[in-house]
Amino acid sequence: MPVDFETHDPGNSRVDLSEGTNARRLLEFLLKTPTVGYTPAELAAETGVPRGSVGPTLNRLEAAGLVRHKEPYWAATEDDRIAAATAAFVGVETTASAYSDDWYAQNDGWDEELPDLSDEGQ
Repeated sequence: MPVDFETHDPGNSRVDLSEGTNARRLLEFLLKTPTVGYTPAELAAETGVPRGSVGPTLNRLEAAGLVRHKEPYWAATEDDRIAAATAAFVGVETTASAYSDDWYAQNDGWDEELPDLSDEGQ
């Protein structure tokens, strides 16, 4: 994924968990069975994430504290942050899906079309 070279911080452990990303696919799969560990090859086969992307993605998830590692196995971390992150993403996605096709989403510049409701001129 391309990044803004000037602002990119390689030490930043922030992970993009947007729908469809490799990180999201791996984490969702691991969260289904948080007490079970999987090898990278097993994760690639189960999630469809390319084998060459599994390791680097798991390393980023580990740096963010979302997965744990016991060579050669990986599992979701046993941490309340997982539940909080999952709830946040579900909430955002639910809101987005509920309102993505409303009038505002379909009309660019909707805020310019709103009537002036100020008390001026009355």
